Amino acid sequence: MEFMITYGWAILILAIALVTLYSLGVFKAGSTAPNICALPADVGCVNEALFPTGLLIINIQQATPYTINVVAIGCNDKGLTNNALIPLNVISPPVTISIGGNYTFNNIQCYSNYLPYGAPIGSTYTGYIIVNYTDLSTGFQHTAQGSLIQQVK
Repeated sequence: MEFMITYGWAILILAIALVTLYSLGVFKAGSTAPNICALPADVGCVNEALFPTGLLIINIQQATPYTINVVAIGCNDKGLTNNALIPLNVISPPVTISIGGNYTFNNIQCYSNYLPYGAPIGSTYTGYIIVNYTDLSTGFQHTAQGSLIQQVK
């Protein structure tokens, strides 16, 4: 009898600890997933936020040795840089970012499975960010593509 009571108390304490951890959200995968925005070395993400409507606000910093014009920016889960089904947001007039400067782009529509993305708060979006820009010293166009993992806010 004493044996059963001792193990009963141990199981009860373990159950209470598990319920407490569960209620704190320790076992939710989305709560521990980090937000990631990883672009190549020439441009980078300073800050970003994704909303339930699929609209992304992103602050891009450029690290090239020349001034650039950002002509288009996009967000999709396929990594497509030029596709009629997943358009990039054309920036008109282009945004000029000086050496070491940054700029916040608002209302960039993210796409998932060729449709505008939309999900409840707490969901995680996994895709790509695409930035098309022109080097003002040479006139050459470049495309920077990076990974984007964002929890919807």
